[in-house]
Amino acid sequence: MQILLNTDTHIDGRQAMSDHLESVVKDALGHYGERITRIEAHVSDANGVGKSGPDDIHCTLEARTAGREPVVAKDRAGSAHQAIQGALHKLERVLASEFERLDARHNERAPTDLQDE
Repeated sequence: MQILLNTDTHIDGRQAMSDHLESVVKDALGHYGERITRIEAHVSDANGVGKSGPDDIHCTLEARTAGREPVVAKDRAGSAHQAIQGALHKLERVLASEFERLDARHNERAPTDLQDE
């Protein structure tokens, strides 16, 4: 799984944030293995440098899944780490739901060996 971080010019600590992103994404989504080919994070500060607000950091996570359309989750928080965690939590739920639905469809189509008995 490839993990990419994109930030605007108002976000500091890019390397530390990249390390944090890679760690939390692998912990949360690593069990999906090769079903997820890429995670792309976009982190931005809505108010810019010198201005702060309660939810001014925006994070958009985009998951590219093998053979499917991208899945997107967004969150806003007071810090980049909180926004990443919030968006990742939402992305986990969406991906779990999508993969469960796909697995259920696959299992419905699979022939059963019980017909011979």
